[in-house]
Amino acid sequence: MKASEMLESFEKAGKRVHLVGSADNGVIVALDMEGRLFTILNGEVLNRVNPAAISGESVMKDYLNPGGDGLWPAPEGTTLGYQYATGSWRVSPGLRMARYQVLEAGDNTVSIGCEIDLINRLGTGIPVFFQRKIQVEFGEKSLISKVRESITYLGNKTLTHEECLVTPWTLCQFDCAAGCEVVFPCTDKSAVWDLYEESSDARRTWKDGFCHTATDGSQRYQIAMDERVPWIEFRDPGRSLTVRRHAGPLQTGQSYIDISDAPPDVKPASKGVRYSVYSDTNDFMEIEAVGGCPETLSPGAKLSIDVTTEFYLTN
Repeated sequence: MKASEMLESFEKAGKRVHLVGSADNGVIVALDMEGRLFTILNGEVLNRVNPAAISGESVMKDYLNPGGDGLWPAPEGTTLGYQYATGSWRVSPGLRMARYQVLEAGDNTVSIGCEIDLINRLGTGIPVFFQRKIQVEFGEKSLISKVRESITYLGNKTLTHEECLVTPWTLCQFDCAAGCEVVFPCTDKSAVWDLYEESSDARRTWKDGFCHTATDGSQRYQIAMDERVPWIEFRDPGRSLTVRRHAGPLQTGQSYIDISDAPPDVKPASKGVRYSVYSDTNDFMEIEAVGGCPETLSPGAKLSIDVTTEFYLTN
């Protein structure tokens, strides 16, 4: 989609946006659509776009996945997940109705924030403040987006790991087709595992210290990677597009957690996730980066992770 067309769609729908850079090269920040980010190069939006999410509104039984690059809380499932607060999978009202405000803006930078009330599967209420600090750098046929993703706990009760897990989780979506894949350096296969029961081993090949996992839409799967994987990279040969994500180190006293979309009666696994790749049979995929969680969540705690996403056109 052309960036100019997308901006017109937002204006027609009466939804606010903030543009970092320009409609030729920049980032559209969809303030009234979960604060999602849409990267532009040469006037084209590179991320997946769902026009129905721009013109419509998500409701309880009909979630219109916007695409782009979103900030959600992890874990998704398990006994401490936020998508299973009612016992079945749904996007909670706090997330799907999130409306961000511009906190501060400068040359090629913007900070946006939104207050959200989360409820986990145990029924524990977790009031939080989501913040995304975005900085954009431009190059020849490239754009680098540096985002500090933060979740600040606003409650007045200290929560243990038995009561609450929460960490920033950023999900960057792209349309995919035959030949699309995610590549990352990895020499130990134990650093990679499936988050759904169905094995995706057949989607992966290992060569010269790198893992290649196909994201052509032929299988729904999600794989996780631990801290031994330094970065992940989406490659779309049809668009000559390469997108690399790198998550910075965790804050002191934090550790990675299980983010899996597991049923609400399954306890979180002890194995933590730094990156994940989600491939959907509706011809889109996500490259995801995850922050950390402290042993106890104290009032005022701010959980942050710095994520750098590099977009390159190779011709």
